[in-house]
Amino acid sequence: MKQFALSASAFATAMFSLHALAQSPAAAPVDPNTFLNQFESSFGKFEGFRRSGAKGICAMGDFVGTAEARALSTASAFSGKPVPVVVRFSVGGANPKAPDNAKSQRNLALQFNLPNGELWQMGNISAPVFGASSPQQFFGRLASLQPDPATKMPDPAKVKAFADANPEVLLQGKYFASQPVPASFSTVNYWGVHAFGFVNSSGARQFGKWIFEPVGGIQGLSDEEAKAKGPSFLFDDLRQRVKDGKVAFNFNLELAQADDKIDSATVPLPEGRKKINLGTLKVTSVSEDAAGSCLTITFNPMVLPKGVEPSADPMIAARAAPYGIGLSRRLTEGAKQ
Repeated sequence: MKQFALSASAFATAMFSLHALAQSPAAAPVDPNTFLNQFESSFGKFEGFRRSGAKGICAMGDFVGTAEARALSTASAFSGKPVPVVVRFSVGGANPKAPDNAKSQRNLALQFNLPNGELWQMGNISAPVFGASSPQQFFGRLASLQPDPATKMPDPAKVKAFADANPEVLLQGKYFASQPVPASFSTVNYWGVHAFGFVNSSGARQFGKWIFEPVGGIQGLSDEEAKAKGPSFLFDDLRQRVKDGKVAFNFNLELAQADDKIDSATVPLPEGRKKINLGTLKVTSVSEDAAGSCLTITFNPMVLPKGVEPSADPMIAARAAPYGIGLSRRLTEGAKQ
């Protein structure tokens, strides 16, 4: 897998975009089962595990919204009262033994358990961009990365040809390569990448892209420190930091302006956009490695509270069917964390 360097970013994009091919109006319909089969052929199949972020751990926390958030949206998450949150941290990729000390993706998936049975689910990643801007582009990327039966590796010519024609697919991988290995799940930024609209009591709608920023600041490892840490340190580190009360994130929103592009996950908002704090997420407990409330949650980004709406980004809505099928497969195989 080390030689398969591009797969980390491609894979991360994959599982936040699976339903795109089946449901996006602009894409030719693809049977979700067929797509999942192709996905497994490209990245490997590990029975019982999620097809993305297989190496993960469940936690619990609470969120308290701000007055600024309440002015922006009627969402009950921003009431100012503590809201329980199911949290899942993971390492990008299909392999449940993916190394913790690699320059690869980290994921922060959340479910806000709101009053009256309302839910808000989201997936956030440790890069400001996805690895594809459309369902069609993603599917082409996936096909280009399928290993050759003879070499067991992707055909370099196919990978290059697709990337040359679609340079956006390289942006995420380049970002990870430029960053240090995160010292902890709790010391790296997590971007929502997609734009969402926040609607207030007057019906005014403000689009923006959010980011979860660690209260204690960003912390990375040098190459030497990462090597010394070894391939499996993140779970124990998280437990200790939570025990010490040091795992918290500011839920911040970058506000889009009228001419900003908000329908592409490969285009971040321009630097300098106004940012407001929507509240603070604190992680308060960590489950055993194979347990936890998040075991059967799919973290579908279309599960939104009243007061928050999706943008026209084609990658948002295009997920539900393969997510559901993926969960069904995991349950049949014996779901693992």
